[in-house]
Amino acid sequence: MQKRSNVMTIGIIGSGAIGSAFARALARANIPAILSNSRGPASLTGLVRELGPSIKAGTREEAAAQDIVFVAVNWSKLPRALAGLPSWNGRIVIDANNPIEAPRFEPVDLKGRASSEVFADLVPGARVVKAFNHLKAHLVAGDPRAEGGRRVLFYSGDEARAKAEVAALIDRLGFFGLDLGTLAVGGRLVQFPGGPLPAQNLVKFD
Repeated sequence: MQKRSNVMTIGIIGSGAIGSAFARALARANIPAILSNSRGPASLTGLVRELGPSIKAGTREEAAAQDIVFVAVNWSKLPRALAGLPSWNGRIVIDANNPIEAPRFEPVDLKGRASSEVFADLVPGARVVKAFNHLKAHLVAGDPRAEGGRRVLFYSGDEARAKAEVAALIDRLGFFGLDLGTLAVGGRLVQFPGGPLPAQNLVKFD
């Protein structure tokens, strides 16, 4: 039997502003990942060439098969983007989405629920961690140490080990991770619109 590597593999579903910014952050740290979108791998040829050899274009299914799956898709397109994928089987899914509809940025009525709780229903069996949704894309893609400290990235989730894995990834990327608690609590704090923390560019000084 082949021994499984301890290195967590990463897939990205969505190549828009946040998905591509996350891919850039991974590429900067030389962390391999599979990037996908709804249009197929051929549409990503130019972007992955720009990002370098650590980022590969793949299908949605290939990205979803990785240990950690980063999802950043327009809110109304999430059900279609996540439909028909194999069982998540306890794998980690990073929810980097906000419940707004572009281009008018109108808030979606979530009936009082946190957006990550709604998102979790779309990935049954996954361990959902909310992260990377509260910073503007250029800050996710840029140097996290550019202002003399480490840029803060908030994260939240209901499963401690999943949060620890995402926290380790945040640290590898050079950011300072700050645990906000559960999805119901922390997810609301970083949710846009409504939460107090989105677009706050905070820096941790040692």
